[in-house]
Amino acid sequence: MNTISEIAEVLRSLRSAVIFTHTRPDGDAVGCGVALSIALDRLGIPNQLVNEGELPQKFRFLAGTEKFLLRPTLDAEGYICVDSSDERRLGELCKLFLRGAGKGKVTVNIDHHISNTRYCKYNFVRGRSSNCENIAELIEALGVPLDEAISAALMTGIITDSGSFSHSDVNGDTFRAAAKAADGGAKVDRITNELFRRQSKARSEMYIGVLSRLRYLLNDKLAVAVVSLETLSKGGLSQADTEGIVDYALTVDPVEVSICLMEVKKGQYKASFRSKGRVNVNEVAAVFGGGGHILASGCMVFGDLEEVIDRLRYAVLSHMGDV
Repeated sequence: MNTISEIAEVLRSLRSAVIFTHTRPDGDAVGCGVALSIALDRLGIPNQLVNEGELPQKFRFLAGTEKFLLRPTLDAEGYICVDSSDERRLGELCKLFLRGAGKGKVTVNIDHHISNTRYCKYNFVRGRSSNCENIAELIEALGVPLDEAISAALMTGIITDSGSFSHSDVNGDTFRAAAKAADGGAKVDRITNELFRRQSKARSEMYIGVLSRLRYLLNDKLAVAVVSLETLSKGGLSQADTEGIVDYALTVDPVEVSICLMEVKKGQYKASFRSKGRVNVNEVAAVFGGGGHILASGCMVFGDLEEVIDRLRYAVLSHMGDV
């Protein structure tokens, strides 16, 4: 694996770059992409920021999110992936990325997931509560000072992926990165208001309905929430509106693992896992070809709903040990 200084040297040498973010981007992916893109702007390196889908509206308050494109128009020298454990996480952009890599593009991978496959020519992977902490260190190594726009993007990623500084992997590095972002101009009150204190009536009603139908399995140690395409369609909602459901289920006392199943299309579900710590859900997700963190991970599961739930129940049971 490369050091952060080596990654900085590679980036400084690029004549142009495309920054790739993972499918269904969360605050960390958005924050990483925006902060690094602005930093490259400051260095005079032409760059574009891409994601396969539309950016969730709640992140649009960040300066720099207008830079997101569905596909790059720049024939860049370098392809940079942030917050993506493997190339499949790029979704529809995976093929484009692999074609570029095959043609000799300089590929760079900056991530914090323990399941990262080191799929680029240059890789920096350090387990932290958010990948924005890695990007903050990289920006410092690039010699770019933190301004308000970069700082707000970094703070957004740090807050969202650390669970508002509540996860077990939060440490002094997390707070030091957040302090530097605050000193750089990030307004925590505005960021948290935009992220956590605003929602539509339709989203609120969907949330209440899904939680009222939670299923408890394995002697109440596993909670499963299901969000159908019909439910989202009725409220005019998107997949981004399901964020937080999986975390709420984990607050129920007997529950050790919570799963939110989001229907992607008939016979396909996106499974998001959370654990209180006694079950490694990275290993559970790996059974289905997914991954992430010990306490938070995800995967795709195929089949009818009841079959999918039964397979997930068995996978969780197999990793419970003495729980």
